[in-house]
Amino acid sequence: MSTVSFFGRRIPIILDADCVVVGGGTGGAATAIAALEEGIKTLVIEKTISLGGTQTNALVSPMMPTYVKGQRVNHLIIERLHREQIETNDGTTTCSWFNVETLSYVLEQLIIERGGHILYDANYVDCIKDESRITHIIVNTCNGLAAIEGKTFVDASADAVLSRTAGVRVESGNQEGENQQISFRFEMGGIDITALREFILSQNETFCTINNPAFFEIAMVPGKGHVLESLFQKGLENGDLAEEDLRYFQAFTQPGKPSVMSFNCPHIPGINHTTDPVLRSKAVIKGREMIRRLANFLPKYVPGFNHAYLLKEATQLGIRESYRIVGQYVLTENDYVARARFDDGIARGDWYIDVHSVSKENIEEARLSRGEFYEIPYRSLITHEVSNMIVVGRHISSTFLMQASLRIQPTVRDMAQAAGFACSYSIKQNIDLNKIDGSHFKQRLASIRANF
Repeated sequence: MSTVSFFGRRIPIILDADCVVVGGGTGGAATAIAALEEGIKTLVIEKTISLGGTQTNALVSPMMPTYVKGQRVNHLIIERLHREQIETNDGTTTCSWFNVETLSYVLEQLIIERGGHILYDANYVDCIKDESRITHIIVNTCNGLAAIEGKTFVDASADAVLSRTAGVRVESGNQEGENQQISFRFEMGGIDITALREFILSQNETFCTINNPAFFEIAMVPGKGHVLESLFQKGLENGDLAEEDLRYFQAFTQPGKPSVMSFNCPHIPGINHTTDPVLRSKAVIKGREMIRRLANFLPKYVPGFNHAYLLKEATQLGIRESYRIVGQYVLTENDYVARARFDDGIARGDWYIDVHSVSKENIEEARLSRGEFYEIPYRSLITHEVSNMIVVGRHISSTFLMQASLRIQPTVRDMAQAAGFACSYSIKQNIDLNKIDGSHFKQRLASIRANF
């Protein structure tokens, strides 16, 4: 077996690929599918044993709504969910619904069927470079350290771990260095969705406007006039809840799970640095306490939850923002307002600037009208420092505020389509990823989008 030197040790090279994807989350899995459809040997390195990242391991469903027409990979995923009897369209909103177990399975199958490879339970450790090129990455496996050899590399790690170890400049947080709010999601089962829906709508709740009875959403934010606020206040007065439990509450039904809802809460208070491993651990402990309070409160106070129980907790924190690379172009909130267009615009976004702030700072929400969008340039996915790496996910090159728009899952999937194209083009044309003129992809991607 071939080996590579790593800090004086000979590390076995266990796999090689044309395209090595670090991270099997929303961006990584979609990039792999796109690259495989271009006919290049592709390997996904995933630290857990399921694909989907934040979508599946952090229980983040459904996908937030967008009026932008998705790319081919996005449609492949949705079509396969339908084949698995998972309805994704609620008939009212433009959300894409799923349940996490089915999505993880679908992503895995789409990769394996196309001849792709997945290395599960492999934690990224470091990379080996030859001048500006990454030649190998080092991962920690059940058998110890191992090396992966590649021609192109995709940083889909969400925390920019490949980029940072490769020497790429990064930024984090707002002007004060504070990151967005962490969530710790959970699911409850045994819910009588029909009774819950009837109760909510009987109180003239205007928040949920979904007409399809199979899809339902509840929420409570203090001062917003939500039906559930009075029940939460009673829970607080009776000592069943703490003040911090009332800050944000939201839950969605799960297609394919008739009595289950996924909760987009709690928001963990007081943790304003998501890049600190000690604070992340504290967030898990704090979040678990809050989950238990909510899971005990709901059956006592909310109709429809009478026989409900805690089904599972997320196996990954809901991190909205940590590191962002400083790439060849930094996308800003000014580009959002200007509905920016670029010669190398390879993806489109239209989600509002959605900042979940720890400090409750007042941030004016910029929103685009239906049909409006901004473009994400290819240059925001590539760096000056590393020639054969491309970045996909919430950590592409942008400002703190702009990241709060582009981080949603449909937008990340469309970035991934372009990244898969780019890795194939780089190999077949023998040109570095960070030297490619992204305008090569814009027309092709627009043509694909028009066919859906």
